[in-house]
Amino acid sequence: MKNIVFDLGRVVFAQDPTKSTEHFKQFFSYVSQSPMPQFWVDYDLGVSSIDDVAEQLAEYRGVEVAYAKDMILQAIGKQETIRPTEKLISELKQAGYKLYVLSNMSREFIDFLRQKEVYANFDGDVVSCEVGVVKPMPEIYDILIEKFSLDASQTLFIDDRRENVDAAAEKGIEVFHFDRNDYAGSCEKLREMLL
Repeated sequence: MKNIVFDLGRVVFAQDPTKSTEHFKQFFSYVSQSPMPQFWVDYDLGVSSIDDVAEQLAEYRGVEVAYAKDMILQAIGKQETIRPTEKLISELKQAGYKLYVLSNMSREFIDFLRQKEVYANFDGDVVSCEVGVVKPMPEIYDILIEKFSLDASQTLFIDDRRENVDAAAEKGIEVFHFDRNDYAGSCEKLREMLL
């Protein structure tokens, strides 16, 4: 294995649930659904602006548009680096692996996350809002492989959504289904596999 590809949400970055109200968690509960509502997929695809998605989210939740936009901005600001993953990324980098990102992420979210210290470890990224394709669409894995000239058989993809790892596996990429409820446990399993 030479290349390790990370999803971002609930693999590298997440909200600390102890820092959010039950109302806040409930407001964004749809992000755990499969599939997610189309308005959020469109936001990740880069075809909807933050103002567009605020309008649609307001309608979806029965709230004012300004309130929905404020909630989105709060959700962005609440993103924190997952410490066990950050430690693992540093260890993998030191061990000589090439590290990449493959993520469904909107413009405002990715602009915020790229400023985080851990992001400097990545050798490159493919982000849905910039390529107009989302996981698990097969094309996004082709874009990743072609952009960085990766050998799929020497590439491990880590994601917390089963449908995304299954789609990567169909492209011949090695996969690891990350447990979003056990960051430390998932990182320990990856450490045993790779280090």
